[in-house]
Amino acid sequence: MINQSTPSPVYARKTNRRKLSRIEEILGGVFLGFVLFFVSILALYSAMQIWYLGRVLPGVSLAGINIDGLSASETAAKISSQIHFNNTGRLLLYDEHSQKNWQLTPAQLGLLLDPDASAQSAMHVGRSSNPLRSILEQVDVFITGEDVAPVMVFDQRLGYALLSQIAQQVDQPVKNAGISLNGNEVLVTASQPGRQVDIPATLNLIREKAQGLQDAAIPLVIKEETPTLLDVTQQANLTRRLLSQPLLLTLPEGQQDADGAVSYQIEPATLAHMLSFDTSTGTDGKADLKVSLSSQSLLAYLSPLAPKLQAQKENARFTFNDSTGQLEVIQSAVMGRTLNLQKSIAVINENVLNGSHSVPLALDLDVPQVTDDKTGQDLGITELVHEETSYFYGSPAERVQNIQAAANQFHGLLIAPGETLSMASVMGDVSLDTGYAEALIIAGGQTIKGVGGGVCQVSTTLFRAAFFSGFPIVERYPHAYRVGYYEYDPIGRRSDRYAGLDATVFVPTVDFKFTNDSDSWLLMETYVNPTYGTLIWKFYGTKDGRTVDWTTSGPTNIVEHPKALYRENSELPAGEVKQMDYAADGADVSVQRTVHRNGEIIHQDTFNTHYEPWQAIYEYGPGTEGMPPADNGDNDENG
Repeated sequence: MINQSTPSPVYARKTNRRKLSRIEEILGGVFLGFVLFFVSILALYSAMQIWYLGRVLPGVSLAGINIDGLSASETAAKISSQIHFNNTGRLLLYDEHSQKNWQLTPAQLGLLLDPDASAQSAMHVGRSSNPLRSILEQVDVFITGEDVAPVMVFDQRLGYALLSQIAQQVDQPVKNAGISLNGNEVLVTASQPGRQVDIPATLNLIREKAQGLQDAAIPLVIKEETPTLLDVTQQANLTRRLLSQPLLLTLPEGQQDADGAVSYQIEPATLAHMLSFDTSTGTDGKADLKVSLSSQSLLAYLSPLAPKLQAQKENARFTFNDSTGQLEVIQSAVMGRTLNLQKSIAVINENVLNGSHSVPLALDLDVPQVTDDKTGQDLGITELVHEETSYFYGSPAERVQNIQAAANQFHGLLIAPGETLSMASVMGDVSLDTGYAEALIIAGGQTIKGVGGGVCQVSTTLFRAAFFSGFPIVERYPHAYRVGYYEYDPIGRRSDRYAGLDATVFVPTVDFKFTNDSDSWLLMETYVNPTYGTLIWKFYGTKDGRTVDWTTSGPTNIVEHPKALYRENSELPAGEVKQMDYAADGADVSVQRTVHRNGEIIHQDTFNTHYEPWQAIYEYGPGTEGMPPADNGDNDENG
C-alpha cells in the first residue's frame, strides 16, 4: 500500500536544488557588495592620498591650531606665527621647604619650539608604513581628530646652569648634631638634614610640563639626606658635668711620688683642651658621639709623672738581735711601682664617663720578696756566720766619711740563696750629691784626689768576709800597688800574710761580686768606728758546716820602689812642699783557698795579685830649698 503523504524521491531532489541556488545567489550578492565597498574605500583612500599628498591629513591639529591640509612649510610657518610660548610662557619653579620660588620663561631654561620638527610630526599622523594600519588611523583621525604636541628643543646646558644657580640657594649639607666649646662653656649644634636639588630629575620634569605650552608651577626635585646623629643632649650634659670641677688623679693610700705628692689635680680649663669628641657609625647606619679625654693629651700629661712614680722594689732591711735571735726592722720594704700609662688612660676615661671627679691611677706593683713581717726562721737567718774587721788607722776625715757612706749602703742588706751580689749595683752613684767626699784614689797610674777615696776599704772588707765565709768569689780586682790599710790581720797588726787579700771597686767599671750559695738568706751588718779606725762586717744566716783553709805565698818577687820624684809647681808658694804620691815596693802574691763541707771540697780557688812598684812624688813652690827625703816609708794614705 502506498502512503500518499510521502513525496517522491524525484520531487525531493528538485526542491533541494532550488534551495541551493537561492543561497548561492545571496552569497554572491554579499561578496559583490563587499568587493564594491572595498573598492570604494580603496578608491577613497587613494583619492585622499593623492589629494593630501605632502599635506597634513584632515582632523589633525597642533597645539589646538588647525593645520588640516597644510604643507609642512605652511604648518611650520603657521605655528611659528601663533605659538610664542618660548618667550611669553611662565614656568614657576618653587621649593616647598624654603618657600622660595623663581619665575622663568621656557627660553631662559633652554626650551625652544622647533616648528619644522613639529610640522614633520603632524605630517606623520595617519601615514604608517602599513597601508591597512594607515587606513584605520586616517579613519580614526577623520572621525575623532588628533591634536599633535609640538616638538620642543631643550638646550640642557642653559637649564643646568640656571638650576645650578638656584641650587646654591636651596642646597644645604647634612649636619649631625655636635658639641663645641667656648672656653669651659659647652655649646650644642643642632642636626640638619641634607637637601640637594636633583638637577637631572628637575630638568626632565620641566621638559614634561613644557610640552603642553601652558604656564605651570613646577616643584624642584630634592634629594634629602637624613643626619645619622640627631641628638647629643646626653653627651653635652656629660661634658658639662666633667668640666664642672677639677679632676683629681690619686695614688693608692700610703703611697707618694718622688716629690711627696699623693695626687694630681687637672683644672677644668686644662680638661677642656683635653676633651675629644669622636663619632662612630654602627651597623644600623646610626652614628654615636663619644665624649672622652684624648688619649694623646692624657699621655702627654701622665708621661712626665711616670719617672716620679717609678720605684724599684726593695726588701726590708733588718739587724739581728744577738740576745733574742730575732730580726729587727731598720728599713721597711719598698713596693716596686710603675705607672701603667695605657691602663691609667682607660681607667680615667671610664671613671669620668661615670661622673667621677676622683680617679685612682693604675700602678703596676711589684711586691718584694722580703717584707717587714718576715722572721729569721722564715729566711733561715738564725746565727752569726762570719765577722770580719778591717782597720784604717790615721785616715783623714774625708776618707772616713767615704767609708761610712759606702758601708751604710750594705747595713741590713739581704742576699737571697743563689743570688750574686754586685757591690757597684748596691752603691749606685758615687758623687758629692750622694754623701761622698774627695779623698785620695788610684786612677790613671797615679794617686790623685777624687770623689769616693776610701771606698776600697769597704770592698776589701767585704771581699775578706766572703773569702773567709767560703762563698764563691765571682769578680775581684786588686789594687795597682800595695796599700798599708789592707794588710792588717784580724786583731789589727800589720802583716805580710794579708797582702793580696784586697779588692778595689771603681763604680761602675770595676766591681766586686760574690754569690750566696747557701740554702738560707744572708744578712749583712756593717759598723764603722772612726775613733778606733775599724770597719766590722757581719754575715748572719745559718751555718752549713763549711770550713775554709787558705795559704799564701806572701810577697814574692819584690821590686824596690823608684826614687822619689820632685817637681816644681808654680801654683805653690815658695818654701811649701806637698807630697802627691807615695812609695811602695812591687811584689807578687798568690793566695789559695779550699772550702770544705762535710769532708768534701765545694770550692777551690787561687787569687793571684801583681803589685807595681810605686814612686813617691813631691811638688814644691818655686825657690823652695832643702827637699824632704825621697823615701817616707809605707804608703797608708790612699785606696
